[in-house]
Amino acid sequence: MNIEDLAAETHDDLAGRGSSASGPAAGGQPVLAVVGRPNVGKSTLVNRILGRRAAVVEDTPGVTRDRVAYDAVWNGRRFTVVDTGGWEPDARGLAARVAEQARAALDTADGVLFVIDTTVGATDADEAVARVLHRSGRPVILAANKVDDARTEADAAALWSLGLGEPYPVSALHGRGSGDLLDAVLAVLPEAPRERFVEEDGPRRVALIGRPNVGKSSLLNKIVGSERSLVHDVAGTTRDPVDELVTVGGETWMFIDTAGLRRRVKEASGAEYYSSLRTASALEAAEVAIVLLAADEPITEQDQRIISMVTEAGRALVLAFNKWDLLDTERRLDLEQEIVRDLGRVAWAPRVNISARTGRATDKLAPALHTSLESWGTRIPTGRLNAWLTEIVAATPPPSRGGKIPRVLFATQAGVRPPRFVVFTTGFLESAYRRFLERKLREDFGFAGTPIEISIRVRERADRRA
Repeated sequence: MNIEDLAAETHDDLAGRGSSASGPAAGGQPVLAVVGRPNVGKSTLVNRILGRRAAVVEDTPGVTRDRVAYDAVWNGRRFTVVDTGGWEPDARGLAARVAEQARAALDTADGVLFVIDTTVGATDADEAVARVLHRSGRPVILAANKVDDARTEADAAALWSLGLGEPYPVSALHGRGSGDLLDAVLAVLPEAPRERFVEEDGPRRVALIGRPNVGKSSLLNKIVGSERSLVHDVAGTTRDPVDELVTVGGETWMFIDTAGLRRRVKEASGAEYYSSLRTASALEAAEVAIVLLAADEPITEQDQRIISMVTEAGRALVLAFNKWDLLDTERRLDLEQEIVRDLGRVAWAPRVNISARTGRATDKLAPALHTSLESWGTRIPTGRLNAWLTEIVAATPPPSRGGKIPRVLFATQAGVRPPRFVVFTTGFLESAYRRFLERKLREDFGFAGTPIEISIRVRERADRRA
């Protein structure tokens, strides 16, 4: 699909929408779409607006592919910034899908920030995008980017020829002119609500995590019912975390689609490195993670590493085996053996066998998420915990260490989300015994879907303290 086709479709869509573009987005927060052809500095400018490095930036065209929304504040006013992939005329394949995502962002925006590389000037592609924006009926702010000093300001004046109004010289890299640009943005957006610092309860936050091409974006799209995340058979299409409010099991959840993790963060480079960092940040912001695995392929070392990443972060966990519709009887038997052999350490995690393509068993995700989150927040009363511990230790005392058997004095639950326990003893407990205590905790109290932390605190004897 080329830019002219997008222009015609945009015009037709907007003609049928009436006045829907005149007010702020749902929730009262206006939306600003940042558009332009590839590698003009859109994501760098988004980071400048946000005041932090949130969007992936690399000196390579086409790094941003999905449309990705961020909350921004300027002069005490809140609005949503949507970073988009580059528009290219006569795009084909993946590039055409990226252009469609940019067009979808335009359809839902209250205003548009059109970014042009001033050092290059207005190209044919820029002029084609300008025609789309003319037909859209949206207010447009023209950002003449890469004006790093006064000498290049004159080049920005040439962009008046696009017929989109005054070009605002700005340097996304250095911040030059960004204040004036943001003042102009707020002037065209609907009245934005004042920023509030009151924390409100919201939907439970779910991170979709897995290695590339296991179907994370396909699953999100299936649940949402539209192509919210860009899907392509090229592994690694998603690079920024994509947030979406979705309805699963009759209630609203905040799903975060993340970039596929190929390797450890320290081993990644370029866009992959920053995508890995954002995936780690998305996991930190989530309460529970759905780790998606490809059921038609052997469980890999990277799958196991991603699961470890979730448990080490202390997040609740659900394992989802995708592409279940592709499995024959032999593969199912092999998979069961792989799960016992490779995933025995997380045997406590709920497992759902799904198909993102057909929607098979996706309705079972909500009960699994609830199970994990309930366990994640479970607290055992101290009296009950110590009665249980006394019984367990009496039946199976800890092994001796240095010829002496350490006495287990008492235990307390130090926290939840995840459950954390502290066991007070007169001596060190071997790791095998700590694993034994964890196993017995799970057998007697459940804790399905959550990691458990058990730490040992050795109390010094009175004569040693004297």
